[in-house]
Amino acid sequence: MPVITNVEDLRQLARKRIPRALFEFADSGSYDQITRDANRDALRAIRFRQRVLVDMAKVSLGTTMLGEKVAMPLAIAPTGLTGLFHGDGEILAARAAERAGIRFTLSTMSICSIEDVRAAVREPFWFQLHVFKDRGFSEQVVARVRKAGCTALFVTVDVPTRGQRHADMKNGLAVPPKLTWRNAFDVLTKPKWTTSVLAGKRKTFGNIDAYIKGKGKVAASGSWINDNIDPSLSWDDIAWLRRIWPGKLVLKGVLDAADARKAADLGVDAIVVSNHGGRQLDGGPATIAALPRIADAAGDRIEILFDGGVRSGQDILKALALGARGCLIGRAYLYGLAAMGEAGVGKVISLMESELRATMAFTGVNDVAKVGRDILFD
Repeated sequence: MPVITNVEDLRQLARKRIPRALFEFADSGSYDQITRDANRDALRAIRFRQRVLVDMAKVSLGTTMLGEKVAMPLAIAPTGLTGLFHGDGEILAARAAERAGIRFTLSTMSICSIEDVRAAVREPFWFQLHVFKDRGFSEQVVARVRKAGCTALFVTVDVPTRGQRHADMKNGLAVPPKLTWRNAFDVLTKPKWTTSVLAGKRKTFGNIDAYIKGKGKVAASGSWINDNIDPSLSWDDIAWLRRIWPGKLVLKGVLDAADARKAADLGVDAIVVSNHGGRQLDGGPATIAALPRIADAAGDRIEILFDGGVRSGQDILKALALGARGCLIGRAYLYGLAAMGEAGVGKVISLMESELRATMAFTGVNDVAKVGRDILFD
């Protein structure tokens, strides 16, 4: 087993252990990948102020996210197809998060269903909703999420249409994965991946299959998704969800201060400053560049979470300094899951915790509650 010292090590290991189509599904962005790359470049460009002779014998990483106590300001973001990166991937990631004292967010596009994950963990988790044309789906999912005891509903708001992802098109990515002449050698050289996925509970979109079958429809979940992407989603729908969902309501995909203020006006509890990992609009700003403007405009009215390019504890600290309450990780944990299963997700969280703790010591701040822009080198 190679020595793992950072998320990039897990990324390289994941590249070797899962089929190319899946790795590139996680790794790639849309169109020319300008925004995907900007997320990382902008975070890397930020510099810290080094401070000395501050008592760092005790360092506190504990905080709250969406009013819930967490061991550190980190959560696992909703990601589609997770159960294809490793069999029962959503369950494994949820268990790793629970063990670490942080929250897991389940995607509408998960392979394991809401009920599968709930049966596997003790603590509540969060859920991310795609609002489709068929509003009956949203109503049913909200009811299932409430029954499962989920405490927060994340509504993805940046998919009026799908950004074109060249890699997925060229690789012929399908759910469930199909063995073709084009990918046969690649799949057959990944026996551990094949075994884990075949042993998993499900091979298709568990949440969507449950709805389609419940309606008596005969359709593939992938086709149903494509037919039901809704470009008409509007603020009226957010007001409707606020009425039917009693828990924390979070909008994921906000990049503009005006939209953050509008969300606060409608009683939304939090937003995620996010550009979908550079997988939707290409040429938009890096999320870390948008964060301080949004924090200045609405940070006293609404909780602000952050994602986009987070690969280390240093990235978490930079986002906190610029106004985020906490960060979500997507690609980073998928690399760990693909590389080492549940242990790989745990490794990612552990790496980020140690990096965050060390960087706080170097910048002279011993409590995440005290992190401000003064720790950054201007």
